[in-house]
Amino acid sequence: MATDNIEQILANARRQGAQQAEVFRVDTEETPVKFEANRLKELNSRRTSGVALRVIKDGRIGFASSTRPGDVDDVVRGAIDTSPFGPEAQFDFPGLSEAAVVDSFDPTTQALTVDEMIQVGQALVDAVRRAEPDIQCDAQIRRAAGTVTLANSSGGHVNYTSSSFAAWIYGTLIRGTDMLFVGDGDIACGPQVDTRRIEATIVEQLERSRTNVTARTAEMPVIFTSIGVADALLPPLAMAFNGRLVHQAQSPLVGCLGEEKYDHRLTIYDDATMAMRPASRPFDDEGTPSRRIPLIDSGVVRSFMYDLQTAGHARTESTGSAERALTTQPGISLTSVVIETGDTTFADMVKGVKEGIVVEELMGAGQGNVMGGDFSGNVLLGYKIEGGEIVGRVKNTIVAGNVHLALKSIGAIGSEARWVSGTVYTPPILIEKLAVSADAT
Repeated sequence: MATDNIEQILANARRQGAQQAEVFRVDTEETPVKFEANRLKELNSRRTSGVALRVIKDGRIGFASSTRPGDVDDVVRGAIDTSPFGPEAQFDFPGLSEAAVVDSFDPTTQALTVDEMIQVGQALVDAVRRAEPDIQCDAQIRRAAGTVTLANSSGGHVNYTSSSFAAWIYGTLIRGTDMLFVGDGDIACGPQVDTRRIEATIVEQLERSRTNVTARTAEMPVIFTSIGVADALLPPLAMAFNGRLVHQAQSPLVGCLGEEKYDHRLTIYDDATMAMRPASRPFDDEGTPSRRIPLIDSGVVRSFMYDLQTAGHARTESTGSAERALTTQPGISLTSVVIETGDTTFADMVKGVKEGIVVEELMGAGQGNVMGGDFSGNVLLGYKIEGGEIVGRVKNTIVAGNVHLALKSIGAIGSEARWVSGTVYTPPILIEKLAVSADAT
């Protein structure tokens, strides 16, 4: 769909009675290379293009989308027809505004050949199998590039292109009735993904899991690795900073702006303006300029996240946190999250624990009162600490707690950090005391 197509949709929507209109267009190209059970399974390339239209008509929001080029009349008709049943608009579409220059496109990504991507995937599989010949590995190497174009009837018009390169590998090791799951990966804007670090992480997971040990049911220290922080702690924490939940009084942080609710060593921010991160962008998916959003500063609650609609309800401004798929209206989302490092190495964290658990990944961590910050899940991958040493892998073990209480009683914040899934930069964190429930059978 050409730019004149976008202008045609806007003009058509206005002619059919929309007081305001917004067109959101996405063009993407993606090439995934997949391995299954240690072998190359699939490779293909696909291009997609689509457009979504939001209108404000008689004070209500209508929405429609299409992946058919030139489908102007049906998109406009769909948005106009749904507007009487849509929510009341609490905003006006933003006009043209300046934004930070954000570099999120690496041309070398698209220059990678499929053969080179296959080599990357095969090298990952081979490296893991050298450490454990019996493991079954699934891997995916993916390159992608996309262009987002947004224009609205208020004169707003933004356009940017981003790229990504992803490398993932997961392994399953079955020995009798015992199943071990290991895995790691990363995403970047270019092919500079550190595959050696991915290999080293999985080899380390395998080595720490050679021996199965039994945990004890008790309250004890729990160390969340960087993967564990992103997997178990960040999701329920992020919900509390969602402006929609704050406005609806469903967040435990209602009325807490400016208050010290967490350990004074904890600082977290979301920053979509970071260069060469896969979630970075100059504007959000409503055309609001991106910016760094301080969430927690030295333990103090500093800001919540808003899109246009929730900001209107809350009588505040959008923080540029809107994200959407082509077929959905915008919602609030994190982009590139940074948890600042502390001064304790992971090795020293372990040495300081007489008895405890290390958590890499929880299964079913979204159980309980998630909006209130509760998390509870089986330890899909984790280890036991005895006498300051990791002595083996734990099974049939549940870790539970409340993220807001846990982050008040931090034992240590790691001095080493890494990107997890390309979007969360975090060190390991030691929580002084969490409930651990173990089945000794």
